[in-house]
Amino acid sequence: MLSGIQPTGSGSHLGNYLGAVRRWVAMQDGFDAFYFIPDLHAITVPQDPATLRRRTREAVAELLAAGLDPERCTVFVQSQVPEHAQLAWVLGCITGYGEASRMTQFKDKSNRAELGPATVGLFTYPVLQAADILLYQADLVPVGDDQRQHLELTRDLAQRFNARSGPTFTVPSGYVGQAGDRVMDLQDPSRKMSKSLPPAGTIYLQDDPAVLAKKIRSAVTDAGREVRADPAAKPGITNLLIIHAALSGRSVADLEQDYAGRGYGDFKRDLAEVVVEALTPFQRRLSAVLGDPTYVDQALRRGREKASEVAAGTLAAVHSAVGFLPAT
Repeated sequence: MLSGIQPTGSGSHLGNYLGAVRRWVAMQDGFDAFYFIPDLHAITVPQDPATLRRRTREAVAELLAAGLDPERCTVFVQSQVPEHAQLAWVLGCITGYGEASRMTQFKDKSNRAELGPATVGLFTYPVLQAADILLYQADLVPVGDDQRQHLELTRDLAQRFNARSGPTFTVPSGYVGQAGDRVMDLQDPSRKMSKSLPPAGTIYLQDDPAVLAKKIRSAVTDAGREVRADPAAKPGITNLLIIHAALSGRSVADLEQDYAGRGYGDFKRDLAEVVVEALTPFQRRLSAVLGDPTYVDQALRRGREKASEVAAGTLAAVHSAVGFLPAT
């Protein structure tokens, strides 16, 4: 199983944690799990070098603080395993221009002025993403709705290569999270919580308790004051109910019953306490991890060695199948 999280923005947010990282922690014992920081993907839009280095290290520390154990899974940085870029070139040579041009994320990002001019790297990064997956012969890839198209491209490329050159790649399947994993922006509940949206609507795992509480209090709600889930009519309070349920372990139905007749104010106050209580232990662990640079270094060294071993084997098989002359 393989998945990754971008080293951009102000760190991981609650949507990342509930939709991905919490599942990764649970899955690291049931799978040969590879979790990586895709810093090659990050530079498809402009990045400050010093900031990228800092955020890459912090992203690793966040994963370790969230519960990933280097003894039970493989945590690594994409750019430290050069086989990713090498396999991407081979896969790019069997990808049709029309296939790449149909990727909706490229269309979306290339139209956003704040990201600067669209680049060839942005256009071809779904091919690099396919290389990320196929390099480790992943059976399973956790995906959100916005990544399903890229996984289908990965499956197509694996099947195409296998048909042309013989069985080489595992054709991966997608793993879709449970209903309720999708956390929406607090200020615009029609959009998924994202690092690319204004910070007022995004709960970052490293936010101070006062900031967390303010963001919850300021979250957009809906007409009326009834605390009940209705995605169509009450998307704001529905999103807050989903967050509460995910962090408290209670069902949305139980919460609706508890807050019957009490209104949004009481609910938001209590939700702020739930969020702060849930994230405070993580923040303590993160402080400890960041305070011990050798722990992060050792985790990355261990992860790089394991990832490189697997990646080198796959790339050697690919080069042989393509017809490249082996090094002697």
